[in-house]
Amino acid sequence: MAVARVTEISATSPNSFEDAIAQGIARATKTLRNVTSAWVKEQRVDIEDNQITEYQVNLLVTFVLDD
Repeated sequence: MAVARVTEISATSPNSFEDAIAQGIARATKTLRNVTSAWVKEQRVDIEDNQITEYQVNLLVTFVLDD
């Protein structure tokens, strides 16, 4: 039987939501072992002068706890 934990992280990118997700997962897997999935909880953008300047995602990252 496995037990998992879910933690919420926030990641940003000046390029796209997809890039923000990739950066968030890359960073999470540096610290967390046994990451099995992630769910995009929220997305938002910062806008200046009618242009998107930053993409942000809040991710719920699931990882299995060690025995």
